[in-house]
Amino acid sequence: MNALALVMIVRDEARCLQRCLQSAREWVDEICVLDTGSVDDSPAIAARLGARVAHAPWRDDFSAARNTALDMTRAGWRLVLDADEWIGGGADSLAGLRTQPPRHLGLVQVRSVCDVASGERQHASSWMPRVLPRGAHYAGRVHEQPAGVWPRQRLRLCVEHDGYLAEHKARKRGRNRALLERALAEGPDDAYMLYQCGKDHELAGEYAAAECRYARAFALAPRAAAWFHDLLLRRLFTLKKLRAFEPAMQLAEAEMGRWDHSPDFFFTVGDLLLDCAAAQPQHAAALLPMIEASWQRALRIGDNPQLPDSVHGRGSFLAAHNLGVFFDSLGDAAQARFWRERSAQMRADA
Repeated sequence: MNALALVMIVRDEARCLQRCLQSAREWVDEICVLDTGSVDDSPAIAARLGARVAHAPWRDDFSAARNTALDMTRAGWRLVLDADEWIGGGADSLAGLRTQPPRHLGLVQVRSVCDVASGERQHASSWMPRVLPRGAHYAGRVHEQPAGVWPRQRLRLCVEHDGYLAEHKARKRGRNRALLERALAEGPDDAYMLYQCGKDHELAGEYAAAECRYARAFALAPRAAAWFHDLLLRRLFTLKKLRAFEPAMQLAEAEMGRWDHSPDFFFTVGDLLLDCAAAQPQHAAALLPMIEASWQRALRIGDNPQLPDSVHGRGSFLAAHNLGVFFDSLGDAAQARFWRERSAQMRADA
């Protein structure tokens, strides 16, 4: 039998640490928490809930901290969570690991809730390697990933994450920007770091800087990378925000054949074409059928949570909502009402 340990690094996570630990502790054999300099009650909360707590200074290197935490246990399997995450479903799938030899990485579905400009909240899913076998370790100063080539296996475990909500992410932005710049200085051709740095600029509304990073990442990234789907969507969005419609549409056309399983791709293309039609009304007549077709295509594909970084609703209620607004703008009240009602029903069924 191989033991399973929950392994975490924390600093000043009193708001959410108890929630995380309570969601996981009945499913693991031990809890190892490395505190990297909390001034709040995080260490006491962890200890009260049964964790073994160690302390280490923060050295501006997430991999170094993760690896120190991994060294706290000899368990064959290690479940790695952040304090702003918690197990939302499928925890029983962890039990089967105890009879499996620790020879692969376990991918779990991480569902992140985030605020959007409309004032609503959306959920995006990513499949992330969060169950590590003994012997695996991390590499990367920031946005660290397990090093080496390990077989990967998806688990039914679903992890919820609220760290992208506006009230929580502000304090981390400056820290991550500095670490990303240091990582890029050390490896200027690291496509993954370029992508992550572009995200940091995008989320700060610095679209020109984001496109600079995204374009370089796009040129260097392996198309099979799990994060390439998100890179493409973010680059299309960023080009749209820069009103660089021609290169954005050229990019979308070049990539279209690869993403017939992605509602997010066609949803994003519809948004891009809509903004182009608004900015260039002389082309609106040609673009309007393409806009409708893009959102209809997203609906035909349907939501695809198996796709990395897919936003829930882009293949259902969000696309239907956009079609309602679209037909409203055309003065077609009957079609607008149909799509609004369908969107509401899809949302209620989600």
